[in-house]
Amino acid sequence: MKKYDLLLVSLLMLFSLFLAGCTQEENWEESEMFESNGYTMLGIEDRLGFIYDDDVTRFYAGEANKYMWHFWGDQEEFDVREVTVNATHELNDKTITLIEGQTLGGANNGAVKHMPSNISLPKSGMWKLDAYVGDSLHGSVFVKVYEE
Repeated sequence: MKKYDLLLVSLLMLFSLFLAGCTQEENWEESEMFESNGYTMLGIEDRLGFIYDDDVTRFYAGEANKYMWHFWGDQEEFDVREVTVNATHELNDKTITLIEGQTLGGANNGAVKHMPSNISLPKSGMWKLDAYVGDSLHGSVFVKVYEE
């Protein structure tokens, strides 16, 4: 009976560790800025980002602005060239679609692919922007949206 109890306790501990790893919350802080070919970008260096200036292209609630997205990765990742970008506010699980079915352009500013966009986020706070190439999540960029 003791071997059975020890096995059961071990399995429960392993399962608990697994669940703890699965439920870690994302870090809702603005993504890092990085340089690529002389442009400052917000996102994940060598993966995903858009040209960003904390003064000129800062996000303000309800105001649209132009953002040039850049994508890095293996060429095979871009066999499907359509991009969707979904946004989720840190205080709400509801996701909104910012970009849907937009086609990627060629190499630009050191990235493998690029895409222009004109987007707006409806309220202030932290937002997570999930960029999908086809059905695959290519990366997430966290942005802070300000009140006017």
